[in-house]
Amino acid sequence: MPVIDPWEFKEVKDYKELMEEFGIDDFSQYAKKLKGAPLEIKRKLVIGHKDFSKVYDCIGKKQEFAVLTGLMPSGVFHLGHMAVINQVIYYQKLGAKVYLLVADLEAQLTRGISQEEAKRIAIEEYLTNYIALGLKNKSLVFYFQTKGPKKVQEYMNLSKLASAKTTFNEVKTIYGEITPQKLISALTQTADILYPQLEGIKTTLTPVGFDQHPHASFTRDIAFRMGFSLPSFTFNKLLPGLQGINTKMSSSKPESYIALTDSEKTVSNKIKKYAFSGGKSTLEEHRKKGGNPDIDISYQYLKFFEEDDKKLEKIYNDYKSGKLLSGELKEIAIEKINKFLKEHQKKREKAKKLVSKFVLK
Repeated sequence: MPVIDPWEFKEVKDYKELMEEFGIDDFSQYAKKLKGAPLEIKRKLVIGHKDFSKVYDCIGKKQEFAVLTGLMPSGVFHLGHMAVINQVIYYQKLGAKVYLLVADLEAQLTRGISQEEAKRIAIEEYLTNYIALGLKNKSLVFYFQTKGPKKVQEYMNLSKLASAKTTFNEVKTIYGEITPQKLISALTQTADILYPQLEGIKTTLTPVGFDQHPHASFTRDIAFRMGFSLPSFTFNKLLPGLQGINTKMSSSKPESYIALTDSEKTVSNKIKKYAFSGGKSTLEEHRKKGGNPDIDISYQYLKFFEEDDKKLEKIYNDYKSGKLLSGELKEIAIEKINKFLKEHQKKREKAKKLVSKFVLK
């Protein structure tokens, strides 16, 4: 079985194959049934799950459930970070209690980021954008790993007790060779995911990128051995970087991402200069043979900004037939993304005034 490194994830060429190898169930049946779901779910960015049926039952019966997510305060907040938080906000609207933690301890242990810097990034880059995207202060538990949530002692003990429920062989099988710092980080994440159950909420969901599957597997194994209910997970593909569908957005490489604070000009320049095109090399060839929207980054991004299914389908077909040119597709993507960012940045300015209500809580 292949090993995925959740700290240094590179790419996935065949998600379906990995889902079969890791025993991840297909999410499509729920994507069709969830009403008012965000485009990340509707457009099949979320592809897999473990035990989502428990969460779906709670939604249908209006029963209590929790959604837990963590943020890694390591750099600029970009489009690739939106997939998970948009899901969290959606489930919050459906009645979930949200547990939002800042992985400042993990940032310090695995990336050498100081606690002070981690706090600044978490608030200025992440929390502010979360609020602008629609996260509410109601039914929310927000905390930093280094300080812990309300029941601090129980939380701190949980990661230590979890260490007694695993072995080095299991850790090596799931993660490969990892450092002691990363092992502590993995155990702390287990405590984060199981913490809502200490507060009496037995059904929990953690939406994650596919790269976080090792943490999901590790946590579910330990949960079983400690007598907790198995936490549910959904897995989404990672939104690719500008350079192509098998590249990733990296906060250390501005040419790989579009940040939610980028100006209209910056967005335009990045897409025109860096966005990988699925078009042909000459105009004549493109008109004759058409482009490939499935590998075209402008189209891949457009799927999560164009809400009208019929318009999106027309763009897909026009590009594939050669009627729509690569440059024209890029202009459509630029317009849609900038329209979203213009409104978002207005909301972001308002969100700055609300941050203290979330942090001080």
